[in-house]
Amino acid sequence: MVRDSVWGGLWRRDYLLSSAPWRSAAYLLGGALLGAAVLVIGAALTAVGAALVLVLVGIPLLAALTFSGVPIAALERRRMLLIDPAPAPTPHRTPEAPGIQAWFRLRLKEQATWRELAHTALLALVLWPLDLLVLACTVAFPALLVAAPAHLALTGGPGHDIRPAKLWVVDAYPAAGGTALLGLLLLAALAHPLGAYAAARAAFTRLLLAPREAELAASLAEVTRSRARLVDAFEAERRRIERDLHDGAQQRLVALTMRLGLARLDAEPGSALAGQLAAAHDEAGHVLTELRELIRGIHPQVLADYGLAAAIEDAADRSAVPVETAGMETADMALPRLPESVESAGYFAVREALANVGRHSGATRAHITAAHTDGVLRVEVRDDGRGGADPARGTGLTGLADRLAVLDGTLTVTSPPGGPTVLSVEIPCQPQPQA
Repeated sequence: MVRDSVWGGLWRRDYLLSSAPWRSAAYLLGGALLGAAVLVIGAALTAVGAALVLVLVGIPLLAALTFSGVPIAALERRRMLLIDPAPAPTPHRTPEAPGIQAWFRLRLKEQATWRELAHTALLALVLWPLDLLVLACTVAFPALLVAAPAHLALTGGPGHDIRPAKLWVVDAYPAAGGTALLGLLLLAALAHPLGAYAAARAAFTRLLLAPREAELAASLAEVTRSRARLVDAFEAERRRIERDLHDGAQQRLVALTMRLGLARLDAEPGSALAGQLAAAHDEAGHVLTELRELIRGIHPQVLADYGLAAAIEDAADRSAVPVETAGMETADMALPRLPESVESAGYFAVREALANVGRHSGATRAHITAAHTDGVLRVEVRDDGRGGADPARGTGLTGLADRLAVLDGTLTVTSPPGGPTVLSVEIPCQPQPQA
């Protein structure tokens, strides 16, 4: 069950019965304790650093205090979950290089570091006393009135005077019970002001510590670059595996097949050995065929050597369903050489589409067009099947869309019941310069 925010819970009829008042009190109590600790520790470290400046030891200590807001802000973002279940993302970027020096250099340049330092100063000097004052007025004061009967019993019972919250004299249990009832009423009445202050306090903290639009844009750009690097590394690993299989395992398997063929010729016809060699030779041939198909599926050589148009023609020739492709001499397939990642994404989009046509559509024919116009690669695969394709049913289209998104590409699937199904891919890119 997802918790409501305290601010949203203030307007609900069951607010007093929900966890919102208790979460508000816990949030303010944590803020008061954290702020007091920051004040004491910060003052002590500042004093020590100032005293050691003359021997140069205090300079690094004072400089390190500049970054004290970073861990405090991280803790505050986690504490805000008590008030609002929506997490506050970090405004900091990940250093491009490993090491503590790169971390310090990046943090010094970020505005978020200085906002977090300002928040830490406010927490130590202003916010925690306010939190403590609100808790004292809305929780501690009514709680002292509620505890009046227990207070009277601890002092010896009726006939002994007590002053709950230092207000009036109580010397009998009826008066103590009335005082406790008043405390309960005050707790209920002050629960809404308590929640309102806690929500406002958390909103102010979020305003200081949440990332700005420019920081979100920078973070998104970094995520995009990171995903692009992962795709490039993945493609490089695919090509390495393809080379290892092609130049290593496939060549050895070819040599084994030739030796089995020669041994089969030397064996006496009709003997048991000849039969075993024939079976082994045929099995090796099947394994070699499967290995070649596997290599072609990992990264087809035709794609690397001749480009996307030739690779699409090759995929169409091997499709289980007859496929029509526009001839390479026509405008529909007049494709220049494109970046490797774009050609790979376009090729595997066609492969996935043709695989789905053969497995799920019941189509008798498919048609592929591909063109690069206005700086955009457009590939379309159409079939005459029964339609109803749903990417959520695990046909591989979701992963394909994620792969295209890294290249700022889009995947569109139109598949009404009864067909036809049309898969369209668009990837912005520029042609590769000719060598």
